[in-house]
Amino acid sequence: MPPPAREVRPAPLARHVLNEHGLLEAVPAHWALLPPGDAALSRRIKQDGPTLTVIELKGRKRFSRGIWAPADRIAALRAARLLERADPAYQRKLDAGRRRAVAAEEDYAVDFRDAVVGFLGFHPQFRLEAATLANLITEHATPVGSGTVARTERIPLAERAEAATIAWLRHQTTGYDTMVIPREKGRRREIRRLLAQRSVQLLAKYRAGSPIDRAQCPLHRALQPWLPTRTVG
Repeated sequence: MPPPAREVRPAPLARHVLNEHGLLEAVPAHWALLPPGDAALSRRIKQDGPTLTVIELKGRKRFSRGIWAPADRIAALRAARLLERADPAYQRKLDAGRRRAVAAEEDYAVDFRDAVVGFLGFHPQFRLEAATLANLITEHATPVGSGTVARTERIPLAERAEAATIAWLRHQTTGYDTMVIPREKGRRREIRRLLAQRSVQLLAKYRAGSPIDRAQCPLHRALQPWLPTRTVG
């Protein structure tokens, strides 16, 4: 019997996997594949006995292709899961958890927006621009599943706000998205670094309260659809 909770790779042959050594290995005849999608059921399957978790690697990303486990165990735990879901208490618990998650996300969005405003540090005369820019960056970067730097916990909040701001400026105030970048190692990173320097220089004008030529300023042009019409300046 295989040891518990092994991780394997997909194989080109039906009911086979590539094991830890890259060798083709047959799945036991009495096992079935539990598709991904129910995290609670997947956890219980792996806790309750030997399994083969099929993980496909694409670059740095990992994708679950299901869990092989004894078919009778999958059927029993799936039936128990259905009974659990049918219990009204389960639905109340689920609803309460969702409300807590929504509240936590709202709190995080507020904290993140405040961190963006803090990083911007605009002169008071550009208070409206700072608020508008912070709102746009927050709306883009904080939703769950956005895949942006704002969703990582590996760096402090202030650093997330700075990185998200520079990324937004790169896409909205430069020609980065239409650039043809040579496929040379480190070239894209170098271009991003140069554009980040340009963005920092742009922010410096707003921080210092310097006169802004709104017709020529790329940041003002990017914000203009969300700014109220000015009667002066």
